[in-house]
Amino acid sequence: MHTWPGRSHPLGARYDGSGTNFALFSEAAEKVELALIADDGTEERVALTEVDGFVWHAYLPEVGPGQRYGYRVHGPYEPGDGLRCNPAKLLLDPYARAVDGQVDGDESLYSYRFDQPDRLNTLDSLGHTLLSVVTDPSFDWGGDRPPNRAYHDTVIYEAHVRGLTMTHPALPEEIRGSYAGIGHPAIIEHLTALGITAIELMPVHQFAQDGYLLERGLSNYWGYNTIGFFAPHNAYSSSGTRGEQVTEFKQMVKALHAAGIEVILDVVYNHTAEGNEKGPTLSLRGIDNAAYYRLVDGDAGHYYDTTGTGNSLLMRHPAVLQLIMDSLRYWVTEMHVDGFRFDLAATLARQFHEVDRLSAFFDLVQQDPVISRVKLIAEPWDVGDGGYQVGNFPPLWTEWNGQYRDTVRDFWRGEEATLPEFASRLTGSADLYQHDRRRPLASINFVTAHDGFTLRDLVSYNNKHNEANGEDGRDGESSNRSWNCGAEGATDDPAVLDLRHRQQRNLLTTLLLSQGVPMIAHGDELGRTQQGNNNAYCQDNALSWVDWDLDSAQQELLGFTRALVQLRHAHPVLRRRRFFRGTAGGEGLGDLVWFRPDGQQMQDSNWHWDEARAVTVFLNGEAISEPGPHGERIVDDSFLLLLNGHYEPLEFRLPPAPFGEVWQVAVDTATEPDRVDETEVKADGSVRLQARSTLVLIRKVGGQR
Repeated sequence: MHTWPGRSHPLGARYDGSGTNFALFSEAAEKVELALIADDGTEERVALTEVDGFVWHAYLPEVGPGQRYGYRVHGPYEPGDGLRCNPAKLLLDPYARAVDGQVDGDESLYSYRFDQPDRLNTLDSLGHTLLSVVTDPSFDWGGDRPPNRAYHDTVIYEAHVRGLTMTHPALPEEIRGSYAGIGHPAIIEHLTALGITAIELMPVHQFAQDGYLLERGLSNYWGYNTIGFFAPHNAYSSSGTRGEQVTEFKQMVKALHAAGIEVILDVVYNHTAEGNEKGPTLSLRGIDNAAYYRLVDGDAGHYYDTTGTGNSLLMRHPAVLQLIMDSLRYWVTEMHVDGFRFDLAATLARQFHEVDRLSAFFDLVQQDPVISRVKLIAEPWDVGDGGYQVGNFPPLWTEWNGQYRDTVRDFWRGEEATLPEFASRLTGSADLYQHDRRRPLASINFVTAHDGFTLRDLVSYNNKHNEANGEDGRDGESSNRSWNCGAEGATDDPAVLDLRHRQQRNLLTTLLLSQGVPMIAHGDELGRTQQGNNNAYCQDNALSWVDWDLDSAQQELLGFTRALVQLRHAHPVLRRRRFFRGTAGGEGLGDLVWFRPDGQQMQDSNWHWDEARAVTVFLNGEAISEPGPHGERIVDDSFLLLLNGHYEPLEFRLPPAPFGEVWQVAVDTATEPDRVDETEVKADGSVRLQARSTLVLIRKVGGQR
């Protein structure tokens, strides 16, 4: 094998059309060998003798795309000092663009012996671990360009590659559960008909399976177990050809972009699949453990964990920051994705122990000319001390608004004293975001997500039912702010079913008519159920997959959701870029006015009634103070939102004539979507709202007042 010195930059394996340059960072290494893996599983080792700035490198002119490889790092194995080099472990390149195979849980993956944990395990992990693959970067993107959707025009759809596509009848069997399945016209048609502008894919970075799950006949379905930050997960490729997952992923992005849909990736940069000191040695641990991971001060044999997964990346080390930024930049520039949702993002802000919004990571993102221009969404918490940081991320970022989720659930299940906070969540959560001049668009509003109950289960179960996970109910959140509407789980009681359908419509209406950016969890528009399992992370089966065989109630819910999204897209007053000011606007009326059910304006004391569970909201479409895209004045229809969270029907009196003389019903959650009463309602008139229901009225621009 001919070997040339090569270059220390860029890191990873880079094919240039003639050969491949290999570069690996390791400050702990005393010797590094590149292992080239043949088709028969044998290896040829090439010593990397060139070292610059702790980067070991070489250029191999005879190596090209499809070549599988790994690294063997020689150096000290002194766990008590944080050093865990072990050349018996074939290590995945942290910069690998594609990965072949999967870990199988064999003892050879671990650097300690199962029978004698204090002794070094010299069993060779080749044949039991992941292999890096050299890829060809060429791809015909044609006229692909990012949709560049503004946040106020965005509707996000959180989806799982397998979960969304595994049972769709229009998809050929061979592409179900794959990137090709997501990019298939049938899935894209569903997304576009629903009005989705961005699909947020649950983790697609290469992840590893957990040995304890494999032993129970389960698997890591969600994928929050990343080991390869540059590689699309190989099990989501329909090809099976080595390295083809990269091309298939790009084809998916290209197809979604052609339909005007952005691609956002749920990324896990806070930890890796190697876990704590008892976990396997797959990549970073064997390359330079002390550089990549946070270790306990004064006890470097253990990991400082703020993620609940066993380890946390060391966010103050330059190699870690470079790895993350290089990865983000790669997915934008070469894979054409449009943004990222950062799992447990508070961990990324921990340079030391506390969460610091001025951390080096945020500084790097802020000044990066590529990353700073895409959508950046934080899950603004982790499991460490002080980790709940909703409302505290820098202005460039948006956040999953966990307070929105909790408050909306509480209001509709009938909790007392929720109305004031519900009003804040409905109008963009100014209490969380306005203090540092952020806008309503900083709030990613959601009622359900992958973690927890589905929308249907939220109104069907009081308690989690996670028996299938095999953990005796210890897993998953026990406090779900759910309500089963009178019966636990499946029922034939028509009154219970009617209430459940109405509650789903109430929650969707609230979500899609709230200021901020709405996110729908895949299948919620179809009434998807997980039979009460609120932690289906290990259920890669029909329990978690979207069932596309819809009954009449599910078809009606789909039609209702589509109509809501269309209503939102059609009306700027429902997706404002700036907070309401509460001041006079069009015709001297406030841009936002609150009314009691008796038609009188809300007074400060009214908000604090424990029994206050109903309100009318006036949204003035003729008082939108923000300019349009070309500086023009935005004028829209005006709306009344009548919300009855009470357990009894209530009579609502409409506001007096200055606010509008004639109103038309746009949404009524107490009726099925195709039976909305479009009878006009006049000022000072009364309408009777069914218990726990929403009525949305519209007044056309310039309509008679």
